[in-house]
Amino acid sequence: MSAPTSQQLAIIRSGSWFSSLPTGLQGELIAMSRVLRLTHGQCLFARGALADGLFSVIEGSIRITTVSEDGREAILNFFEAPHWFGEITLFDGNRRTHDAHSEGESCVLHLPLAPLQALLEREPRHWQELGRLLTHKIRYLLTLFDDAALQPAQVRLARRLLAIAEGYGEPKGDAGDSIRISQEQLGQMVAVTRQTVNLILRRFEAAGILRIGRSDIRILDLAALRRQLP
Repeated sequence: MSAPTSQQLAIIRSGSWFSSLPTGLQGELIAMSRVLRLTHGQCLFARGALADGLFSVIEGSIRITTVSEDGREAILNFFEAPHWFGEITLFDGNRRTHDAHSEGESCVLHLPLAPLQALLEREPRHWQELGRLLTHKIRYLLTLFDDAALQPAQVRLARRLLAIAEGYGEPKGDAGDSIRISQEQLGQMVAVTRQTVNLILRRFEAAGILRIGRSDIRILDLAALRRQLP
């Protein structure tokens, strides 16, 4: 583990949540954090594990999953830079709710729990800043619940592609950037078969919204993708 480099700090500070924090708080959080490098498939934390702090993706991607009693894995999210995650356990003191693994090689910033809790005890006004991080995700989850109950597969898939392409509310580069995800993984995320995902993606491709690659999906027209939503 090591302190973040200036280039890594620039990535972290490009995030909408972190950049909105008071400058002094940003400095304190960075000072208590360390960089972790992960290999493909390496477990960052497991469901049921004790909380050990928050994380921000600097490079690569982190896959968030859950596993059924019969061993089937369901993919819930892929987090890329500069996304922050792991804050739920900070609020309720319970164990991790899901598994987090590196998708390919990745690099994350680890903000340890103990010094963060000490900071919040000294300056409880900063709880509101952490609360904003949590409520942003709650709002997104409520939208997914609405889609699952009311919307067809095409809308659910469009919203998920849009969320990934836009970094779940964080800046993520050009609209033409590739989404490195398989059709099977997308199907798990929106609860449909790979065949259904392929059919919908082919429709989007024919409409000029995206291009399907061998191992990725390139979004060509974000505005057209948004128009697929109600």
